[in-house]
Amino acid sequence: MMEGNKIKFKSIDEYIGLYPSEVQDILTTLRKVIKELAPEATEKISYQMPTFAMHGNLVHFAAFKKHIGFYPAASGVAAFIDELVEYKTSKGAIQFSIDKPLPYELIKEIVQFRVDENRKRAEDKLKNKKK
Repeated sequence: MMEGNKIKFKSIDEYIGLYPSEVQDILTTLRKVIKELAPEATEKISYQMPTFAMHGNLVHFAAFKKHIGFYPAASGVAAFIDELVEYKTSKGAIQFSIDKPLPYELIKEIVQFRVDENRKRAEDKLKNKKK
């Protein structure tokens, strides 16, 4: 939908607001699911995509013509590769078809994995600083 347009989004609300209502519903639910698992994460736009950051980028998501892209970093894809066999994946991305319900339970597990991973990385950094 937005591929050719060089729109600079200022907020996730603005991003979601540009899509048809059925896509807005998916994006709004996805955002809510991420917020529930990462309440301390901050919302921002990064790479022109809705992004949640907590000790670095946590996850991004984006709407496309035929799919919702979900970007939990390479580690987030690798850790769940067996559960993701029915979806198109690449190193740090998962594509969920727009005409099927998103697997929110799986998304929750992936977000939780990334929250734990980022939290641990931040703790390790602190420990190393104290040495």
